[in-house]
Amino acid sequence: MKLFTYLFAICFIVLTLTSCSTDNIEEDLTFQTELIIPEAKTIEIEILELINNHRITMGLNTLNSFEIIKSQTFIHSDYMKSMDDVNHDYFFNRKSFLVANANALEVSENVAYGYTSAASVVNAWINSEGHRDNLEGDFTDFEVSAEKGSNNKWYFTNIFIKR
Repeated sequence: MKLFTYLFAICFIVLTLTSCSTDNIEEDLTFQTELIIPEAKTIEIEILELINNHRITMGLNTLNSFEIIKSQTFIHSDYMKSMDDVNHDYFFNRKSFLVANANALEVSENVAYGYTSAASVVNAWINSEGHRDNLEGDFTDFEVSAEKGSNNKWYFTNIFIKR
């Protein structure tokens, strides 16, 4: 009888934990495919210019701003702001969207939090090997979003694609 009670309790716990999961793929794809393209902020324009200037000093091609990428950077920066957390959550969805809608062959992303200027966030990315690899990668287009949270700190998402 104890075995039956134990198995029943385990089944109940498993069903409770899995039946109301918020990790619904369809729901996540809907969230990530909204097409919102806000007007560029001064800090965002400065970031794009600083990245292209860095690429020029490295002998690399400059990257083109591409509005459809902006839609995805905005969604993610706004999400990080609402979660009060810096992360790469749902990157696969952003990548899938850009592959399907921007003919992206490759997609890469940098995120950051708390920097107060374009120069400070770009310098942080340049001084981080993984982020620098993205900045200096074989890409054709990019965009960035900077969203200020309630704590008055910036959340940044920078996406690069190769078409």
